[in-house]
Amino acid sequence: MSDTPPPDTPAELAYQGGFGNEFATEAVPGALPQGRNSPQRGPLGLYTELLSGTAFTAPRALNRRTWLYRRQPSVVAGAHAPYPQPGWKSGASQGVAAATPEPLRWLPFPLPPEAAVDFIDGIRTLAVSGDVEAQTGVAVHVYLVNAPMAGRSLLNADGEMLLVPQQGRLHLITELGRLDVRPGEIALLPRGLAFRVDVPDGPSRGYVLENHGAAFALPELGPIGSNGLASPRDFLAPVAAFEPPGTPCQRFKRFGGRLWAAPVGHSPFDVLAWHGNLAPVKYDTARFMALGAVRFDHPDPSIFTVLTSPSGYPGTANCDFVIFPPRWQVAEDTFRPPWFHRNAMSEFMGLVHGRYDARSSGFLPGGASLHNAHVPHGPDAETHAKASAAALQPQRLDDTLAFMFESRMRLIPTDFALSADNLDTGYASCWQGLGDQSAGRP
Repeated sequence: MSDTPPPDTPAELAYQGGFGNEFATEAVPGALPQGRNSPQRGPLGLYTELLSGTAFTAPRALNRRTWLYRRQPSVVAGAHAPYPQPGWKSGASQGVAAATPEPLRWLPFPLPPEAAVDFIDGIRTLAVSGDVEAQTGVAVHVYLVNAPMAGRSLLNADGEMLLVPQQGRLHLITELGRLDVRPGEIALLPRGLAFRVDVPDGPSRGYVLENHGAAFALPELGPIGSNGLASPRDFLAPVAAFEPPGTPCQRFKRFGGRLWAAPVGHSPFDVLAWHGNLAPVKYDTARFMALGAVRFDHPDPSIFTVLTSPSGYPGTANCDFVIFPPRWQVAEDTFRPPWFHRNAMSEFMGLVHGRYDARSSGFLPGGASLHNAHVPHGPDAETHAKASAAALQPQRLDDTLAFMFESRMRLIPTDFALSADNLDTGYASCWQGLGDQSAGRP
C-alpha cells in the first residue's frame, strides 16, 4: 500500500488505506526485513515481535497478526500492581444488582474540573454485559478528559476499543503509528495494542465501546450488492512512527476486568517497522454510503451498520456499531421517523452533533440513552404529532450524527450511570402525551 496520504489528511500525518489489508511500512529505511518474518539477526539490530489478533489456526480470511521490529521487546518491564480506577467496569458482574426495565437517558456528561484528568483516569462506565473471561459482551463508557497521557501507555488485553469523539480531537500514539481523530470520525484499536491518547484541543468528551467478543468486521452486504455502507478503502491505518530512545513510560494494562500498572524504562512506541493485517484504523463517517427507502416505510436501522462483532448466532451480533448520518428522506405515505418498537437487541445511543429525528428535545450532543431488550421506545409525542401531519416532500436531514451500539445482550447500568447528576429522571414523560386514539369511537 502507498504511504501517500489522501488530500484531506493533515500534512504531519500519513496513512495507509484499507480495512484488514496486508500493510508494510518502515520509519527508517532497512528496518523491515524482506522475504522472511524473523531473520536470525533483526534488521538494524532490532528485535522481532509478533502481535496476534486471532489464534494461529484461524481461517486465513479471518486470521489477524502483525510483525513488529522494535528497539526493545515489550517483555522488558517491571512488575504489575493493581491501579485503582473505580470508574472503569467490565463484565455483567460489575454492573448494578439488576438491570432496570425503564428507558434511560442522560443529558450531556460534564467535563472534568480543573484538576488534570487523562484518558485512563477519565473513563466512566455506563453499562456492562457478558463476561471478560468468556470473551462475550461489551462495556459502554464515556471519556471525560482534559489532559494528555503524558509518560503513560495503555494496553487493553480484554478487548478492542472503539472510540467515538464528540468534543475535541484525539491524537492517538500507538505502537504502529499515529492517528488524528476528530469528531465525526471514529478509531478502532485492536485488543493487545499499546497506545496513548493526547487531547490537542483541550477538554474533550466522547464515547467508548469496549468489545470483549469477536473482533469488529465489516458487515456482509447481501442483496445490497458489492458496494454500499462503509467502504474498506476509507479505513485508514498509520504508517510506522516511533519516539526517541530513553523516553520513560508507565505501562497500564486492562487485564481480567481490572487495571494494572508497571514501571517501564522505555517507551513502548519504539517500533521502527511493521507488516501485517492487525492494525489500528480510523474512519470518517462522512464517507458512509447511506441507503434508505425510496418508495415507502421506514427501513430497519441495520442498513446503517458500519462495523459488526459477530456472535455464535447467525445474524445476531455481539455488538453492531450503527450511525445515523445526514441523508435524504423521500418515502411516500410513510411515518418517516423510527416507529415505536420493542427490539430483541439492546440499544445504547449517543449524539455527536445536531439532533436526532425521533426526539424533539432532551437528547443532546454529549448525552446518551439506553433501551434494553424489549423495553418499548420510539418517537416522543411532539415528534409523532408533527411527523403524522407533515407534508411528505423530500426532506434533507442535515447537521446530524447519532450512533448506536446495539447488542444481543442486556446492557446492565453501573452505579455511576444510575446516580449521575445528569440522569434525566423525567425521560419517560416525553411519551405521556400519546393519547388513546380510540377516543369517541365505539
